Amino acid sequence: MPQIPEIDASTLQRELRDGKVVLIDVREPNEFAAERIPGSVSMPLSTFDPQAAAAKGEGKQLVISCMAGGRAFRAAEAMVAAGKPTPTVFRGSLTGWKQAGLPTER
Repeated sequence: MPQIPEIDASTLQRELRDGKVVLIDVREPNEFAAERIPGSVSMPLSTFDPQAAAAKGEGKQLVISCMAGGRAFRAAEAMVAAGKPTPTVFRGSLTGWKQAGLPTER
């Protein structure tokens, strides 16, 4: 299994602002509805489709996020196992985003 690259909160914020990444949130719909990183797209791990995720990220770097990072790594590994381009995992995910003092949506 190839090494899954990681991104930190400040780099992710800049890349989102510059339109360079697609941020996929793999938490469940109720978690996503309660609070999320602005601009993120919901694709719950329970129904995660590596093909659909790869299509969403066409032409941009795909970054996967969850609450703390565990589910994001599982989704990234599923994409690699399916032969899709290796995505980046947001280290710390939503928890790290909030610890960095960055805004969320509800």
